[in-house]
Amino acid sequence: MYVVGRPKLFLKFEGAVLFASSLFLFNSTHQHWWWVPALLFVPDIFMIGYARSTKHGALIYNIGHSYLLPVSLTLYGLHSHRPFVIGIGLIWLAHIGMDRVLGYGLKYDDDFKHTHLGDLGRK
Repeated sequence: MYVVGRPKLFLKFEGAVLFASSLFLFNSTHQHWWWVPALLFVPDIFMIGYARSTKHGALIYNIGHSYLLPVSLTLYGLHSHRPFVIGIGLIWLAHIGMDRVLGYGLKYDDDFKHTHLGDLGRK
């Protein structure tokens, strides 16, 4: 069963809010904006697990595309007064938000295209 209808729209809207608010907050770090395009797709390195298997790939991908690590990194940056670290965490969160808007959800073990938002490429 997949998320469909209004709940799916709400999840995508949440992704858009996460993307926009992360970039808005990034501005407050006073870091150079060229870091955003330079780092925005770095979290996709978590797809490397798919070189081993879909089960391993889904686990590694989901670790890198859930909120725990980037929120922890951002909070660490806030606690230690390191604006660059905060910025990296916020760019990572922006990436997750962007993925959600595009329909790239958390992965199931059976297929890269099988996500919590539905099957990629299937309407």
